[in-house]
Amino acid sequence: MAKRDGAKKRASQGTPAVLVLQDADVSHTLHPYDHEAPSAGERPNYGLEAAQALGVPPDQLFKTLLAQVDGQLAVGVVPVSSSLDLKAFAAAVGGKRAQLADPAAAEKATGYVVGGISPLGQRRRLPTVVDESALGHPTVYVSAGRRGLQVELAPQDLIQLCEATAAAISA
Repeated sequence: MAKRDGAKKRASQGTPAVLVLQDADVSHTLHPYDHEAPSAGERPNYGLEAAQALGVPPDQLFKTLLAQVDGQLAVGVVPVSSSLDLKAFAAAVGGKRAQLADPAAAEKATGYVVGGISPLGQRRRLPTVVDESALGHPTVYVSAGRRGLQVELAPQDLIQLCEATAAAISA
């Protein structure tokens, strides 16, 4: 019984990404911001919205993208000021061809909604590559698992927690 009550308490404390950080005792700072709901038919740029709202340079705030590499899902983490270089990303995960995943497939695989997909705390561990430019910053920002919430942490901690590799994957 106590185990179940503890699980309820932990679940109310944050997103799966935040719980991963807390469980690993990794130094981090949560940065909530007011997320603007997009108008009907509008395709929002969640990353640039977050960077502007938080006053963070767009090359220090990273977006999480899912791609199919030779038919298998993989995660790419790149600055919001860039796009994912699909050819470099495929090579970084040992594949030949990559294409961005369907948003519904990304949501199903990660357990997060588009615009709030975190590289941390996903439903299942997928091969993950963080753009090597992250290592040039003392801290980076990534989604904390919901729209309107970013987490700031050391890039080395992000790479370790995601069991990721670092490679030049942004264009």
